[in-house]
Amino acid sequence: MEKEQPRAGLHFVGKKDELIKAKRSFRTLEGRDILIIHHQTVFYAIDSYCYRKFSSFCMLGGALENGDIEEIADKLCIICPKHKYKISLANGEGIYKGTDPREKPPVSRWYSKGVKQRIHTVTETNGDVYVKLSEDTCWIESDFYQGEKGKVERAKAAAAEKKLSSKD
Repeated sequence: MEKEQPRAGLHFVGKKDELIKAKRSFRTLEGRDILIIHHQTVFYAIDSYCYRKFSSFCMLGGALENGDIEEIADKLCIICPKHKYKISLANGEGIYKGTDPREKPPVSRWYSKGVKQRIHTVTETNGDVYVKLSEDTCWIESDFYQGEKGKVERAKAAAAEKKLSSKD
């Protein structure tokens, strides 16, 4: 997929028609694992592993590639297939449903956890699709599973899950 980059920081990820047909595509850009999604005529790029870090009973850093996409609280979200976390495709915000016990009667509604998943910019030029990695310098929880350290952490999580499932 080597292709001359039209501008600095943009990575060619595929032809528009091919990415539309695939619906979801995995790429590694500058050591970062990215999921490119085409849904309802729009391209999205998001870190490909869910941000969830610690649990003694389930796989962490679950791959979002097979997650369902649903509209939740007027936001298009991908749902982590491992632990059902809901993540906005537009801004990486984690959302959850809860109640405020101070309300009488308590009413269930959607709340924000803040940005948890790093998103990236997608552009299309003459049928070529490019991703520009996020330049946001603050730590976002999905950063934990990226790069070489992330590979090690994902391997540890997979081994732990395998060990738990072998006990059943």
